[in-house]
Amino acid sequence: MDAMAVGRAGLQGWRAKVADAVAGPAARRTGLTDDQVRSAVGLLFLVLSVVYVVGAARRLAAGR
Repeated sequence: MDAMAVGRAGLQGWRAKVADAVAGPAARRTGLTDDQVRSAVGLLFLVLSVVYVVGAARRLAAGR
């Protein structure tokens, strides 16, 4: 499994639509391919989801 596959795993539903909308313009500005930009956006969403779940688990463990 490579980083591109991990990034694509984060693209589901509305997140995929956001990545599709951003991919073209960002690829033209950065010199990356559309697929690389989509994977980066997917990886960002995946990381944000993990951070959210970890924060929720910590609050639960703390008894809040």
